[in-house]
Amino acid sequence: MQISDLPYPDPGVPDARSGPRFLLWLGRGQIGGQLKSLAWGMLHFGAVAGLPYAVGLGVDAVVDREPDRLLLVGGLMLLIGVAISVGDAMLHRTAVTNWITAAARVQQLLARKTAELGSALTRRVAAGEVVAVSTGDVEKIGWFVEAVSRFLAAVFAIVLVCVGLVFYAPELGVVVAVGVPLIALAPLPLLPRATRRADVQREKAGKATELASDTVAGLRVLRGIGGEELFLGRYREASQEVRRAAVRSARMWALISAIQVVLPGLLLITVVWYGASLALDGRIAVGELVAAFSAVATLLYPLRHFEEIAMAYSFSRPSAKRAARVLSLTRTDPAERPAQAGPVGEPAAGGDLYDPRTGLLAPAGRFTAVVCGDPDLAGRLAERLGGHAMEDRDGGDRGGEDGDGSGSGSDRDAKDGPSVLLGGVALDDLGLDTARRLVLVQDKDPVLLSGTLRELLDVPASGAVESGAALAAAQCADVLDALLQSAPDGMEDPMDARITERGRSLSGGQRQRLALARSLVTDPEVLVLDEPTSAVDSHTEARIADGIAALRGGRTTVVLASSPLLLDRADRVVLIDGGTVAAVGTHRELLHREPLYRAVVTRETDEEQQAGLGLTQLEEALTEIEESA
Repeated sequence: MQISDLPYPDPGVPDARSGPRFLLWLGRGQIGGQLKSLAWGMLHFGAVAGLPYAVGLGVDAVVDREPDRLLLVGGLMLLIGVAISVGDAMLHRTAVTNWITAAARVQQLLARKTAELGSALTRRVAAGEVVAVSTGDVEKIGWFVEAVSRFLAAVFAIVLVCVGLVFYAPELGVVVAVGVPLIALAPLPLLPRATRRADVQREKAGKATELASDTVAGLRVLRGIGGEELFLGRYREASQEVRRAAVRSARMWALISAIQVVLPGLLLITVVWYGASLALDGRIAVGELVAAFSAVATLLYPLRHFEEIAMAYSFSRPSAKRAARVLSLTRTDPAERPAQAGPVGEPAAGGDLYDPRTGLLAPAGRFTAVVCGDPDLAGRLAERLGGHAMEDRDGGDRGGEDGDGSGSGSDRDAKDGPSVLLGGVALDDLGLDTARRLVLVQDKDPVLLSGTLRELLDVPASGAVESGAALAAAQCADVLDALLQSAPDGMEDPMDARITERGRSLSGGQRQRLALARSLVTDPEVLVLDEPTSAVDSHTEARIADGIAALRGGRTTVVLASSPLLLDRADRVVLIDGGTVAAVGTHRELLHREPLYRAVVTRETDEEQQAGLGLTQLEEALTEIEESA
């Protein structure tokens, strides 16, 4: 795989059972690139290892006064120099290719998993961790993958030098052959402590990143309540903890680096002292002493790769663990369900939406409103209705700490109960793309991507709903005016106005209405909206309710809300209590006959329930808003 061939046509199915298994899977997927890098590395390091022997031969030729042999040695050294240069250049090229292609594969896998899980991803994994995995962790994983081949080439060079010295100068060669493995293994006792300190640093850095992300996301609210300095102080404290952890980690790695310098230096002194005594006794030639000295000095270069591979693995292992943790998350998938008698076909148009777990029925072509006393239950129900429920259970869905994916995915999804049915067909038995095309879920906190308004509304759609009609139904006239006012002079079409990242330049109600317009443009067979008007005023909310009812006429629409204005426009209202359907009827029917429904909708106290004051006030407010609208 070359960089020019990226992205991968198919990044494959990763082994996400643990971090080491994921690294092994990545390495196996790049065998060709690893072998190329290893071959060029062996050429480079082999030439480096052969240079001391050429120097020794040259010294012997000078001592023996043999110019012809010296000329041959000069040619040999020139050839070795060319091999070192070419090998080094190509080793760097192939190693960087391995790094980039491994990182690209991981990024593609993460992007595919994000598309599969959708908004449920951040319910399973903290936002700061997702950011860390998709940025810094990807680079660390690529670093280890590319360092493996260079490390193996360095091992080849060290073995070559030691074996060569044993045959070339046996007495000195034995000393080097014994000392070099001890030098290479000396840092091993320190590696666990260094790894733990590095893990602490990354954990604190992840928390600081998450805190910074939360602070930036809520900056407008923090400024409104005067709490920005409090959160900035928390971030300063968190960043200082990261700094202290980084210093402690760097000290340990500095100690390991010092060992890798001091011990080879001691070996070099030993070889020179012992070799000089041998040369004085006439037991070895001067050339052999020079060759042994040069060989030990040369070993400093490949020995550095032992430290690098240790650092690369210690940094990449937790990164791979986090990546595997994200990649192991699954939704209920046809492959994980019992085998069907035959292929599952797409349900016929006009089918009812039914949830066996709660007993909720949304008749085809009707506007159904759902009232839940628990907002979290409403959010989970919306995900279920979309066919990709991923529930939180005391944080258990965050994935196993060992990174092996245990306790995540299908095991938990199986506990969610029977799948939601559309026209009698289980959504979980359909392909992910088909299920999402049939049922669209807009959660209570939709995200607006940066770009123009035209790009925002350029989504997969049936084509039956124009963007202008969707914007009108969502009451976006003032939003269009606001976008034009902030646009460069001369712009006349609000569709070309740019929306900032996550729509931060807009108010919460404006962002909510643009997101609603985007959902209406798609015109799915079933549209599920979770609190779509919680941030708008009552008069606008009444007009939006009328717009949704008119634009979605003949299409199935489910709105999870507790707003009387939305509920009053619905054809059918369902009350969910304790996770099951408690009552069904129109809004006004349920107001009169269901005390629990009335308490949720009117938010009246027990005293008001007994006096009937909340109901009276609500009916008066509805009448007033209807007249003004």
